[in-house]
Amino acid sequence: MNSLIERVKSAMVGLGTGWILALMLVLSIISLAVMLERAWLYWSLRDDIDALMRDLGRFLRGNDMEGARRRLEESRSAEAAVVVAGIVESDRGVESAIEAMDGASALQRLKLEKRLAFLGTLGNNAPFIGLLGTVIGIVAAFDELSKAKSAAAGAATQLAPEAVMARISEALVATAIGILIAIPAVAAFNAFQRVVRSTVANTEALGHLLLAHLKAVPAAEGGGAEAPRPERGSSAGAARTKAEDSDRKN
Repeated sequence: MNSLIERVKSAMVGLGTGWILALMLVLSIISLAVMLERAWLYWSLRDDIDALMRDLGRFLRGNDMEGARRRLEESRSAEAAVVVAGIVESDRGVESAIEAMDGASALQRLKLEKRLAFLGTLGNNAPFIGLLGTVIGIVAAFDELSKAKSAAAGAATQLAPEAVMARISEALVATAIGILIAIPAVAAFNAFQRVVRSTVANTEALGHLLLAHLKAVPAAEGGGAEAPRPERGSSAGAARTKAEDSDRKN
């Protein structure tokens, strides 16, 4: 067991903290690229949702489904893409529109949440990567102390504190870099998650507006179909009354 520990210690001391610093530098570059790409995507999909909802409601109240579809297709937003899917399937019924919007909403959510898991994972684990560098630095510092203790020359003993301080400083640098990488990654992850939740909420609001119209239209059509029935019933009653009067006269 002692020989295994010595091998691991020798490997850690031999590698040092340089590779951890290089790894964190690469991760920081990837993290910055992801944050810029996501920010550009959300910026490109922005739209005035209040105005879009007002226009959609106006077209739906006028039963202009084609106009509503054209207005939504003019928008670059994810919300509009979901509601367009419902309008396309609206002629098949309310349930078809709901299923179409659910499918489109799932696809848009995947698009919006793409690469966010990387930011969340990096924000949670970057400090641990830095902590690994700290542990390696401390192990190297104690290794320098053990070498100084076993050395008989006084010069080597005086050089030991400088080597120890250098190792500890490397360890602290690794920890600091890990924290510096984690903070913006976590902040960006939380901000982007708020954008996704806001988009989903806006999508549901527009979808419910469409569904309210689709559910109201069949009810209005059904009411129009049933309206003549009392008239037909009253005509039949009048006919029977005239027949009875004719029988009594005869």
